[in-house]
Amino acid sequence: MAALGGNLQVLEKLWKCANENLTREVIRNNLLLATDDKGRTVFHVAAESANLEALNKVWDWAKESLTKEEINNKLLLATDDTGRTVWHLAVDGGNLEALLKAWEWAKLSLTREEVKYKLLLAADDKERNIWQVAADQDKLTELEQMWE
Repeated sequence: MAALGGNLQVLEKLWKCANENLTREVIRNNLLLATDDKGRTVFHVAAESANLEALNKVWDWAKESLTKEEINNKLLLATDDTGRTVWHLAVDGGNLEALLKAWEWAKLSLTREEVKYKLLLAADDKERNIWQVAADQDKLTELEQMWE
């Protein structure tokens, strides 16, 4: 995925080419909602890469091409094959900007219950929520800054 390396130019060229040559359904299923060999969507990869511009582009394209339900369930709350959400990946990588941006979008898109149970308390395959991941990585400060 072009977002993996945070290569914004490649990501933009890919999007332009897709829009010129592919149907909306193919873009939706094969670009925005497709997963890699680890079960990560392009949104997961962009958040993990710490490239805020790439994350913003993916978000903008998702808003253009996906339903609110798809954005919520297949991007914001989606988990990879180890049960990690975008928040797990951002916290694990210490990507505070990505975490804050995703938090902003989640507050606008998700219900309080979804934020609480499917985001903040969601556990990965090791039964760790984002707070535990932050503690394990000595990154609680980054996560606490999200609340300020």
